[in-house]
Amino acid sequence: MRLVTVDEGGEGQRLDNFLLRELKGVPKTHVYRVIRAGEVRVNKGRAQADTRLNLGDVVRIPPVRMAEKPDSSAVPPREFPILFEDEHLLVVDKPAGVAVHGGSGVSFGVIEQLRRARPEAKFLELVHRLDKETSGVLVLAKRRSALTHLQDQFRGRETGKTYAALVWGEWPEKLKVIDQALLKTLDAQGERQVRVVSSEHEAAKRSITLVKVVQRLQEPPVSPCGSPPPEGARPARGGPSQGRIWASLLDVTIKTGRTHQIRVHLASNGHAIVGDPKYGDFAKNRELARGPKRFERMYLHARRLLFVHPATGESLVCEAALPAECQAVLVNA
Repeated sequence: MRLVTVDEGGEGQRLDNFLLRELKGVPKTHVYRVIRAGEVRVNKGRAQADTRLNLGDVVRIPPVRMAEKPDSSAVPPREFPILFEDEHLLVVDKPAGVAVHGGSGVSFGVIEQLRRARPEAKFLELVHRLDKETSGVLVLAKRRSALTHLQDQFRGRETGKTYAALVWGEWPEKLKVIDQALLKTLDAQGERQVRVVSSEHEAAKRSITLVKVVQRLQEPPVSPCGSPPPEGARPARGGPSQGRIWASLLDVTIKTGRTHQIRVHLASNGHAIVGDPKYGDFAKNRELARGPKRFERMYLHARRLLFVHPATGESLVCEAALPAECQAVLVNA
């Protein structure tokens, strides 16, 4: 048996969630069982799973068998480019190829590395998620009160999330709103799969994406003989034609935050995101990665996030510039 005093990290948290964090590796069913049995006490009294904890509360935790904890020393400490930080929040620019947290075959992610880099931090939690392949603005809370306030904003769709996405082909100028229901399932290997379904489907979730064309990327003009014209040469009348549009750079704003929403919505409308390994055009992705541009990631970047600061109540806009490798694709396009 051990006694744990609730600090800032646990203030305002439900008892069940507090225990799940304290007893990592213990099955949820067992945690709820000891709560129902009255073996967990708060200030010496029985408590329910939904009991909210206050600063200074003393929680009695009975002895339970716990799974062997992973070796935290195997997680390399790492800081990420900071876009904003105060005593309540930390907003970073997450690079592509880094998971936000460990799990599903990933040993560690942004949150584990930041905790290792900041051992003095009493509380540090993810406010939301980004796919491993997506780069850009990621918000973390440094206080429990900030976490709950911000999560309420995300759930209430009170945040403005804008992404930069490069898609294959010429995106139709008139297609500005995508309102298609999505369904999330697991395949035979346990991998998440999302697809567009009828809004009548019992498990469908309405999903809304707004799209604006920022730039159309053209291939180099081609001369009548089939080769690019000499540098500096003027095209003769009836000479080289403009190259076709091979990709479109989009500003994508999501009104709902479904799993893989942007990726599925864009792909289902015939224009998959460049480099998308799950819903994309694999042959084109491979060709671009092996070509002169050597682009080997998914072109989806969380470039702007607008939300209300949980303590001051002021609107806060955090922006992350396009990564160098993404900017390079647009040069001479």
